[in-house]
Amino acid sequence: MDIERLQRHWIGEKLHKGKVIIVIGPRQVGKTTLVNELLKSESFLFLDGDDPTVRELLNSPNTEQLKSILGNYSLVFIDEAQRIKDIGITLKIIHDRFKDVQLLVSGSSSFELSGLTQEPLTGRKWTFFLYPISWEEWEKQVGYVRAEQSIEERLVFGMYPEILTNVPDQKELLLELSESYLYKDIFSLGLIKKPDAIHRLLQALAYQVGNEVSFNELSNLLKIDVKTVISYIELLEQAFVIFRLGTFSRNLHNEIKTNKKIYFYDNGVRNALINNFQPVSLRNDIGALWENFLISERVKLLEYHKMNRDIFFWRTKFQQEIDFVETFDGKVLGFEFKWNPKQKVNFPASFIETYQAETKVIHRDNFREFVMGI
Repeated sequence: MDIERLQRHWIGEKLHKGKVIIVIGPRQVGKTTLVNELLKSESFLFLDGDDPTVRELLNSPNTEQLKSILGNYSLVFIDEAQRIKDIGITLKIIHDRFKDVQLLVSGSSSFELSGLTQEPLTGRKWTFFLYPISWEEWEKQVGYVRAEQSIEERLVFGMYPEILTNVPDQKELLLELSESYLYKDIFSLGLIKKPDAIHRLLQALAYQVGNEVSFNELSNLLKIDVKTVISYIELLEQAFVIFRLGTFSRNLHNEIKTNKKIYFYDNGVRNALINNFQPVSLRNDIGALWENFLISERVKLLEYHKMNRDIFFWRTKFQQEIDFVETFDGKVLGFEFKWNPKQKVNFPASFIETYQAETKVIHRDNFREFVMGI
């Protein structure tokens, strides 16, 4: 099953517009497939960063060497570019010296790829993020009815392409993915001193989805230094395994201002970490599953439709809370997430009045408008 990716349109629009195109995101989300599909009718040079010969050739080459490597190609696709030492400098030389060459570059870890290319490619690149399949992409592929029928399964097994196309093996595939593959780059770079701590940290975060996270509590629980906890969380963010949501605070003196919530980019990975693939009807964490699914899908929507909005959660010292806050153009939107459409929700009057906020409950029956922007 080849699922049409929304980013294909945006990347296609930038081809041959004079800048390097970079596609980054978690492992196994289909970056290579996306670029190959985009270029299927084109003649292009493919350079695989996993190939040691390619790595050696692209490791600080001079202009004449690059001329020989590129040949007569006007399209060049460098996959797993983060594996290539000083790739940012090499890309800059190609961009500046070979004006007719369109570079497309993919990589699996933002902390490697973006870090290496940030300074050399300033003003010379467009960056596109690719995540696991979005609900919009899924529904367009299988149709409204089948997508609706699959919602509970997707809450449990997530939206990775290989999971969607290999249903009989989805549990085994997710366990393999979550065991180490997603953060393989972190291990390969030697950036962590306690590899087992990463897995234990992720398990702890999986159980805390939807709750505020205390770095000190995690430090005590895992028996590792709090600075190490923060460092590992930052690495996992850069590897696109998790992301943080900060607090919204502007006016009220009793608002919580510094806490964070942490979510996973994919429900299936979260459930694999705690080895719980029970159906929704048998679970006591449906609230966490629903919240993680909706927020991760909203992140995809905002990215894929170029909706420039800031996202937060909101809570006061008196335990008043709103699950998700979105701000743009002076507007404030507040959302509460409930799986059950009949569950009553009362939004705090102080939030609505202070920020002139619009509010809405997102539940099982109306979630499409939140994750698809309809």
